[in-house]
Amino acid sequence: MVFPNLPVQAIEGWHAHVYYDPQNTKDVATVLREKIITEFPDTTMGRWHDEAVGPHLISMYQVAFKVEQFDNFIQWLTVNRDGLNVLIHPNNENSYNDHLIFGFWL
Repeated sequence: MVFPNLPVQAIEGWHAHVYYDPQNTKDVATVLREKIITEFPDTTMGRWHDEAVGPHLISMYQVAFKVEQFDNFIQWLTVNRDGLNVLIHPNNENSYNDHLIFGFWL
């Protein structure tokens, strides 16, 4: 398989998809969301999705953040996610590649 090239300069921003179980971990996801809003007020919070949406097969919400925030936000999220799974991916012209090729997990 040949992987596409994505120059770093082409990354327009980033998304973090925070996954949760509506019956078991939504309260944990709520606390994390509130902490993100407080610690990183320049992020953009997406809606709660208690049902599967798009390529996301389980419940999640999205956090959009700027390229300049990557280092601080990812370090902070790594140690504050409280066991929740998070998909991180760049935003570029190709949503498929962004999610499935260039994405990574916390």
